Amino acid sequence: MQSRIKAKFIPGLIILLIAASLVLGCSTPAIPPASSPSTSTPDVEFSGKLPVFIAGSLTVPFAAVTKEYNKIYPNVEVLTEAAGSATTIRKVTELHKECGVIGSADYKIVPQLMFPDYADWYIIFAANQMVLCFTDKSKYGDEINADNWYQVLQREGVTYGRSDPDQDPCGYRTLMVWQLADKYYDVPGIHDKLYGATGDTMRAKSVDLIALLESGDLDYAFEYDSVAKQHNLKYVSLPAKINLSSAEFESFYAQAKVSIKGAKPGETIDLVGEPILYAVTIPTNFSDQQMAISWVDFLLSDKGVAAMESTGQSAIKPAIASDPTKLPEALKKYVK
Repeated sequence: MQSRIKAKFIPGLIILLIAASLVLGCSTPAIPPASSPSTSTPDVEFSGKLPVFIAGSLTVPFAAVTKEYNKIYPNVEVLTEAAGSATTIRKVTELHKECGVIGSADYKIVPQLMFPDYADWYIIFAANQMVLCFTDKSKYGDEINADNWYQVLQREGVTYGRSDPDQDPCGYRTLMVWQLADKYYDVPGIHDKLYGATGDTMRAKSVDLIALLESGDLDYAFEYDSVAKQHNLKYVSLPAKINLSSAEFESFYAQAKVSIKGAKPGETIDLVGEPILYAVTIPTNFSDQQMAISWVDFLLSDKGVAAMESTGQSAIKPAIASDPTKLPEALKKYVK
């Protein structure tokens, strides 16, 4: 029998404190005054290659952050690799690739897949919500809305995409949305009718679906709000009670559960629905810890937050640390 690894969770009170201040899809959190901690002039000059492994949904935000970072550290070559968050982490833990910074679309899988051998801390720095994207080519795109989307997806000839739950948090969050839709709309069987149906299409990570959507090979795709905005896609804003955006509905989200592959063969991780929160960490085996810290330092600074939010990615400020006592000294000023 497969062994089970229970998911660790930030206490609900902490999520309430951080998520209550977010109004995703409406406005971005205000950036604190210039007097708050901010990276401006380097104390140390860094040079060399900095591999940064990230969730696909962080590709555009982290490119914007790196562009500004390189104005301060022009001799650092930031090498970004995007994949599903679980795949991103397994490049370090299973393939033993050198990596300076990990950016995950789900904070929970960092401790589950990396602690204690490859990391012992993480920082929650961003949030998101699920949406359903479409284009002018999409069948029934002129009539789909937040009340009938699950019915439209079941119509003959309609195709819809999701990412692989074992590789990408957006994939298991899509399945959670489907599970929660059963309860929210009081229509039993929505998840079962959508999962594995003729129109159901799966790819490794959510951003892989965008090309299929834009070419017309897919009618709809489940994505993050930030990704939809970055690619100028039309989208259905799902009800807050199922889009995994609000601490107000944390107990409702918790009714959804998806199991994914664990850190070892035969193990699985049970993931329960909750507000979407991103995390960053630095693998302990990276050779130049100080250079990696300088990048995360900039990410969390006023300039880094501004660069990230300019792409439509909502930030959490101050950030939340898994264990503030284990953080590098330079990063402690950014967390509660």
